[in-house]
Amino acid sequence: MRALLVEDDATIADFVVRGLREAGYAVDHESDGEAGLARAVAAPYDVAIVDVMLPKRDGLSLIEELRRRGVATPVLILSARRSVDDRVRGLQTGGDDYLTKPFAFAELIARVQALRVNSRCSST
Repeated sequence: MRALLVEDDATIADFVVRGLREAGYAVDHESDGEAGLARAVAAPYDVAIVDVMLPKRDGLSLIEELRRRGVATPVLILSARRSVDDRVRGLQTGGDDYLTKPFAFAELIARVQALRVNSRCSST
């Protein structure tokens, strides 16, 4: 199980990477949108977790570009932006789920697992 985390906050990134690894995921981490995009198109992932506010390329444009290129990796948007409009925009851009910060790791892992199950069901 491979996960890509694109998050520029080092504290949050360390927390998520550590937790996902303990849950059995192989995790790659990038701290800016350009590097995240490059990594996401270079290798297949079971899930990507993408922050919205990133240096070099924001998370929404990263997701838009992934979808434009036909990359179907399920994407969980992880963001401090909490409004309904922000969540709707994220989902309309191509995100598959949206989780606001601060978050409980148990909820993050449950959403990641649900995305993986849903993507397997839709690909059969």
